[in-house]
Amino acid sequence: MNRPKPALVTVRGARRLPRVALLLLCATYVLPGLVGRDPWRNADVTAFGKMVAIAEGRTPWWAPVLGGITADTALLPHWLGAAFIAMGQGGLDPALAARLPFALLLGLTLALTWYTTFHLARTDAAQPVPFAFGGEAGPIDYARAVADGAVLALMATLGLLQLGHETTPELGQLCAMALYTYALAAAPYRVALSRAAVLAALPLLAGSGAPSMALAAGLGGLIVCAFSRYAQVRAFTLWVALAMSAAAVLAMALGAWRWRATGLAGDDLAPIARQWLWFLWPVWPLALWTLWRWRQQLSHRHLSVPLVAATVALSSNITMGGSDRALMLGLPGMAVLAAFALPTLKRSAAAAIDWFSMCFFTACAITIWVVYTSLQTGVPAKPAANVTKLAPGFVTGFSALELMLALAGTLAWVWLVRWRTGRHREALWKSLVLPASGVALCWLLLMTLWLPLLDYARSPRPWVQRVATMVPADACIAGATLAPPAVAALEYFGRWRVDARATAADGACGWQLRVSKTRPLPAAPPGWQLVGEARRPTDRDEVTQVFRRSVP
Repeated sequence: MNRPKPALVTVRGARRLPRVALLLLCATYVLPGLVGRDPWRNADVTAFGKMVAIAEGRTPWWAPVLGGITADTALLPHWLGAAFIAMGQGGLDPALAARLPFALLLGLTLALTWYTTFHLARTDAAQPVPFAFGGEAGPIDYARAVADGAVLALMATLGLLQLGHETTPELGQLCAMALYTYALAAAPYRVALSRAAVLAALPLLAGSGAPSMALAAGLGGLIVCAFSRYAQVRAFTLWVALAMSAAAVLAMALGAWRWRATGLAGDDLAPIARQWLWFLWPVWPLALWTLWRWRQQLSHRHLSVPLVAATVALSSNITMGGSDRALMLGLPGMAVLAAFALPTLKRSAAAAIDWFSMCFFTACAITIWVVYTSLQTGVPAKPAANVTKLAPGFVTGFSALELMLALAGTLAWVWLVRWRTGRHREALWKSLVLPASGVALCWLLLMTLWLPLLDYARSPRPWVQRVATMVPADACIAGATLAPPAVAALEYFGRWRVDARATAADGACGWQLRVSKTRPLPAAPPGWQLVGEARRPTDRDEVTQVFRRSVP
């Protein structure tokens, strides 16, 4: 039985976004931050520390260690980064070399999201209603316009902005999930390519540290394929099952099985709800609108396929106590769902999105420029004084290239706002141009005008430099209480040998570091003498105590 479809799209409404403009926007989103900065604190520097240790031969490829402790490592992404570091040795900064393949993964995720949406929008159930006297959008033109909207929606999501530009295994997981969604979407059209894609996607997802999510996504794909109206898709069930088997075998071979579910307590619900509100913005209201407007087509592929990825990620986020990195894996599916809201979006809703995006991102850009101007000229004085207070020791620099890039991006934003507020109401993707471009603009400004400040605040290098004033270059450091990011920073930036095992203080190391937030600070342990203290320049609470072994 044919059910009514909510999409009414004219030929003019199915205009595609100019390819040059789309590629430039994607480049503006992916490339800033690629050069000119250190690995940042927490997960970014931890993953980089493992990669560079593997590349330099300080730890084995198959069983990496960090500070003498076997790392809970997703091997495939770390091997990828280590391979690029090894290939660039002698001519390329290790941080840049490690970041290159992950920038490619982010770009590939955007491309896979486009092709996923394109294939899903070509299905009969997703096509707009034909007009009585013609003039409706053609199937291919309509699919391209919706696919353009999906890419814009993905770039507009706030949750992808920082996590998508890190050098962490989760970016490999994200790309693998996007590849799997593409395989399901392309099954009726690209038979050989979709089979190869699914056989690669689920093992890559498992080898990147998410085997449980790979099997859950595979199970969802089995259900979608088994009940499909397409014979080619029903035959695809076997290939999904083979990919699940390969994923399970690879996870066992790499030792990737880890139980990370922490359960859900009653007081976790409100924080998770708040996390979803901002992390999935602006795709979550559009995705909900899609599910409502297309509710009579929920069993069709253009909704069921992206729902698999989105449901697996949302469920994993809940079972893992609100893990934002698990939630990130649902962004491609959510973006696809959001794109199918565009043909049904009311003009008032589109105008609200435009005005909010224009006001919010313009205000953000103005704030970034005001602080930059204050740091460079001293006018106005208050922002520079606040920076001095929050980041003591920071010295302002100037780069003409970064200033030119920031000016170009700002002028492009002004032109885009003027274009969008003009009479350009036909294209489906018009409502997501300003959100995606606003996110790209702010990221560009942060990675140009504010990059020295952010790098000073987020890089472990200043902290390591302060430790280096007390610890000699060839020392061995005992750090049983140090977190993995601190161990990775000390090994790479300080080139010290760090022993982070529980028995490190009883070993041969002549120096010991302890990080504490308690007051008063702990006294020196027996057999050790306090040499001094080191603080991160932007952290007032955390103090690193440096001890030297007492001479008997």
